[in-house]
Amino acid sequence: MFDNLSDRLNKALKKISGKARITHDNVQDTLREVRKALLEADVALPVVKEFVNHVRKRAVGREVSSALNPGQQFLKIVESELIALMGEANEHLDLSQQPPAVVLMAGLQGAGKTTTVAKLARHLKEKQKKKVMVVSADVYRPAAIKQLETLAGEVECAFFPSTAEQKPVDIAKSALSQAKKLAIDVLLVDTAGRLHVDEALMTEIQQLHKAVDPIETLFVIDAMIGQDAVNTAKAFNDALPLTGVVLTKIDGDARGGAALSVRHVTGKPIKFLGAGEKTDALEPFHPDRIASRILGMGDVLSLIEQAEEKIDKAKAEKLVAKVQKGKKFDLEDLRDQFQQMQNMGGMSSMLEKLPGMGNVAQMAEQADVGKQFRQMEAIINSMTPAERRNPDILSGSRKRRITVGSGTQIQDLNRLLKQHKQMAKMMKKMKGGGMAKMMRNMGGMFPGGGGMPPGGGGLPPMGGGFPQ
Repeated sequence: MFDNLSDRLNKALKKISGKARITHDNVQDTLREVRKALLEADVALPVVKEFVNHVRKRAVGREVSSALNPGQQFLKIVESELIALMGEANEHLDLSQQPPAVVLMAGLQGAGKTTTVAKLARHLKEKQKKKVMVVSADVYRPAAIKQLETLAGEVECAFFPSTAEQKPVDIAKSALSQAKKLAIDVLLVDTAGRLHVDEALMTEIQQLHKAVDPIETLFVIDAMIGQDAVNTAKAFNDALPLTGVVLTKIDGDARGGAALSVRHVTGKPIKFLGAGEKTDALEPFHPDRIASRILGMGDVLSLIEQAEEKIDKAKAEKLVAKVQKGKKFDLEDLRDQFQQMQNMGGMSSMLEKLPGMGNVAQMAEQADVGKQFRQMEAIINSMTPAERRNPDILSGSRKRRITVGSGTQIQDLNRLLKQHKQMAKMMKKMKGGGMAKMMRNMGGMFPGGGGMPPGGGGLPPMGGGFPQ
């Protein structure tokens, strides 16, 4: 999401971060570049002005001049001002009231409200062990009601039925009454959107708000609409007592400006980030971690949390035990590695959370490494169990059968076999050496600390080189 912004800011800050002495001129030059980078990322002009002024005041003060490393101190100032701009710390949903706590979702049509309702239901159910019910008050799009019913079934939460013939306020009141009877902890109310802000939409949602008195009113906004996000956020904030924001579609070609502008304009915290259509693709918004990611310092905490939630621990432990005993690393093990990485959002998602890997993550995305992994997985799936366990038995006729079955070419299969051979060789060297040796090998996968590994550089467990 922040690729372009991160790239531009890092180039601007690199010039000053190594300086032993900071002058008025080099601060001005750097801040000019920072200003350009923020404006190109669609950050609202008043936000950019205030941010740059805050950094300038602190940079020319004693805070930098008395520092042992002024360049690094300047970088720290930029980081702390980014955090302040986005809201200091993650703010959880406030559900501290007599159940059911009502959460009202507001936003424009196409912002991803209905999907976000399902994602939030799953988040509350799995992370906070809440009993959740969802209801759609979008009577203008019967398909939205059906969509929410399908998603509710997928995330296994209660669904309150509604129809296009009913009035939104009546639907919400009936759902609230039913939620009380069923001892529901949280009721999520999906509302109608419009293609643009209009008076009828605002009046209707104000009436809904009054009828159910939600403890949380979340504004769902598409991160890709850039500058328009500011105007939309302001209109909704004027009409409703918003308590927080959910930024959706952050995996799209977004420049990141919405995340830096919305908090400043509404004064309300960004509580969640949503990516993609999958119901598990919702993460709490941590300003400090996002600032760190923007400045190329990585976000290891989020990566660890993701790994704890999504990695199949039994499979991971089994592989480590296998490696330490010196057993053969086969193609089924390699397929498991691909699947683990996909579960964590793919290679580029993992890399962007590692310090100094922002450029590599961009290159991985451009090379569509995820697509290559899926192709390699399809090849492995087209093999028999015996072929996966021992690829040496692959004759010409077997190879032809596998490529026809997976819709690939012989050279794709040969590339995979070469990749596997290098990986197996690396694993063999690790016999009894534990994870320390493995981590050293991973470090060597990225020449110069940032480039793509050369020709088929192998794939260490849960990370490392790319398929070439």
